[in-house]
Amino acid sequence: MKSKLPLTFLPLFFTNAFGEQGLYYTGTEAQESLPIKWLVGGNVIYDDNVNPTSVDPSTGRQSAAESSMAVNPYVGASFVNLSPQTTLDVYGKLGMVYYFDAPDGINEINSQSRASVNLIHRFSERVRFVSRNFVANELEPDYSYGMASSRQSGEFFSWSTDNSLGYRWTERFGTYSGVRFSGSSYDDSLSDRIYWQVYEQLRYQYSPQTVLIAEYRYGQTLTDSIASESTDQYLLIGADHRFSPNTIGTVRTGAQLRDVDGGSSATSPYLEFALNTQINPQLKLGSFMRYGMEGDDTVLSPDGFTTASFNYDERNTFRLGVTGTYLLSPDLSLNSGVDLIQSNYDSGRLVDGTTTRPAPSLSETTFNAYIGMSVKLTEFLYGNLSYNYSQVVSDVNDYREYDRNRVSVGVSAEF
Repeated sequence: MKSKLPLTFLPLFFTNAFGEQGLYYTGTEAQESLPIKWLVGGNVIYDDNVNPTSVDPSTGRQSAAESSMAVNPYVGASFVNLSPQTTLDVYGKLGMVYYFDAPDGINEINSQSRASVNLIHRFSERVRFVSRNFVANELEPDYSYGMASSRQSGEFFSWSTDNSLGYRWTERFGTYSGVRFSGSSYDDSLSDRIYWQVYEQLRYQYSPQTVLIAEYRYGQTLTDSIASESTDQYLLIGADHRFSPNTIGTVRTGAQLRDVDGGSSATSPYLEFALNTQINPQLKLGSFMRYGMEGDDTVLSPDGFTTASFNYDERNTFRLGVTGTYLLSPDLSLNSGVDLIQSNYDSGRLVDGTTTRPAPSLSETTFNAYIGMSVKLTEFLYGNLSYNYSQVVSDVNDYREYDRNRVSVGVSAEF
């Protein structure tokens, strides 16, 4: 139920090598080899609003909320291999969600699977290659990755790959040159996208704790639906800073320039920020924030426009995520988190249907919160309990608004 913070933004806890490797710093990096770990488990779930964005075809309005029990069996594996030259971090989880009383628009059996492969290879003291790769086929939105901002009526498939080459030109100056690709595909929407981006990052080690950064990004959003394609450029400055051995922050700020095919051009402030800390041996906190224009979920049919769909060239979005983990004892831990997404839609253009009225400006707010507990029952067996609440408030149309509660109880075995 909980969402994860994205590797793109989050520099989590890694060694005190910041002074030695600051010019190469790109985020989470494993610190020790771990043998392959197998995971087998299952959850029993109660969901009081299984298909919150469904529409009653007889009325064209939002369907009444329908609840259902579900089971979520899964298997997974992970391992880390660390050598002086190469770090390989692999994770995979294959699961499904089976609804005992699935409402219309939702399959009884749905995939809930994801995998990641992260590779860092150090060719020499000056040159390193970084590759971060992720794929998922799931039913729920991943708020922090930005793949979705509300529940779709079906599975979605998402993937991303980020590959870069770092070079240290001097003791204080280095560069990262990279390319990213990502995509998302939904069963039931016009939001399918493929996105690619190239970037160049200049890094200057101002002090053992601080690296100053200037960055340029150029990317395109491609689609085969009625949604418009777009080009984005980013001119950014920022820094990575280690406040203490267990606290790291990053910030990027600047301008985002967007050009929409067949539509308008716009310039917006852009900001991304992350702060992660281990306050004491029991408590870890992570947070991220991002503001800018996004290219997902831009084709909308507002209330009062039953025969018209608009593509909104400007979707200015603010995202905030906070997570925490607290160890009550060696065998008992608590975890929690919140996600907030605020989107404003402007510059709408008619792309389907007919109307003589201009597209209205719109806004939508998504809130998601969870709290959970994990307890070690035996040497290999763990129990878990979690609660998740989601809410969407929207003036797009009434069927995008909903409240949703989910409770999950499960067991898992690690060996």
